[in-house]
Amino acid sequence: MLSCRTVIASAVILVATAAIPALAAETVPYTPAAFDAAQKAGKSILVEIHAPWCPTCKAQAPILAEIERGADYRNLLVVHVDFDSQKDAVQRFGARMQSTLITFKGGEETGRSVGDTNRDSIAQLLAKAI
Repeated sequence: MLSCRTVIASAVILVATAAIPALAAETVPYTPAAFDAAQKAGKSILVEIHAPWCPTCKAQAPILAEIERGADYRNLLVVHVDFDSQKDAVQRFGARMQSTLITFKGGEETGRSVGDTNRDSIAQLLAKAI
């Protein structure tokens, strides 16, 4: 049974965290309609073409997560493309392999990297979308 103190503390935490604005990028799976709508709206976008078996993708994941938590990236839309099952999207973005990162600002591609696991250069790439 929960004590009154536990219930009140939980309520306080819930209210406090609800009042804090989101400071992390939004991440969504790729769909052509969602990507096109984000471009049309002029959003900052990172397309991350990955594969679950890819060691480079696994190395990129914590670096991207850390950068995307930054306040500068709260309006960044991260679009995940599965290299194995979304070949239409891989082709659309002209990617030749997994671990490809592509940034957009609205309808314009602003940068691209393949196989990069350097935190500083990934941060520079993401900054091109802002």
